[in-house]
Amino acid sequence: MKKILLIEDDVSIAELQRDYLEIDDFIVNIQHTGDAGLQQALQKNYDLIILDIMLPGVNGFEICKQIRAAKDIPILIVSAKKEDIDKIRGLGLGADDYITKPFSPSELVARVKAHLARYDRLAGNHSKINTVFVHGISIDKSSRKVHINGGEVPFTTKEFDLLLFLVMHPNQVLSKEQLYESNWGMESAADVSTVTVHIRKLREKIERDPAHPKYLETVWGAGYRFNV
Repeated sequence: MKKILLIEDDVSIAELQRDYLEIDDFIVNIQHTGDAGLQQALQKNYDLIILDIMLPGVNGFEICKQIRAAKDIPILIVSAKKEDIDKIRGLGLGADDYITKPFSPSELVARVKAHLARYDRLAGNHSKINTVFVHGISIDKSSRKVHINGGEVPFTTKEFDLLLFLVMHPNQVLSKEQLYESNWGMESAADVSTVTVHIRKLREKIERDPAHPKYLETVWGAGYRFNV
């Protein structure tokens, strides 16, 4: 059974989420403060984290940042903060999804299942060709490590997924919607802004001059293309 850590200060919302998740046989632990939630997330093993932003003590953004630096598991932010800047910040810190309140508990469960299934597929996907080389970039599919010009560079799960997807579709123009659907596995209308955030992160890591990208090109009005 999959274990989920739910960090939410609103007791009624936390219990509602827990009830729906437990119906689908998830084991759910709840923490109501940022400090306790962060400590629990770092010290124990969970398959997925559900995280509010506005918490007593450490806020959700800092918790997301610290968890992502230490662990490669899905992080879902659930928050009443609806501004694009908050979504971009959360996704940029390594969250896999951002859900705004109010929301349907059934939708939350569906997204949890989708992210867990995607992580499981990626962990178990051992292709015959395990390493891809392009432009001095070495992508090891089995270890999920990336080396650029001989040195290892850390990538979050979604950054790795997106880079590999682009590299495996060279010289093709891919829309934001295509990239979102292929790498997040849900309806692209949910929030394609995450694609823009992750493209920027990739450029910062693989391009010599991210402001004038040579490899990961924007095709205005159409999407993005990885040039080889």
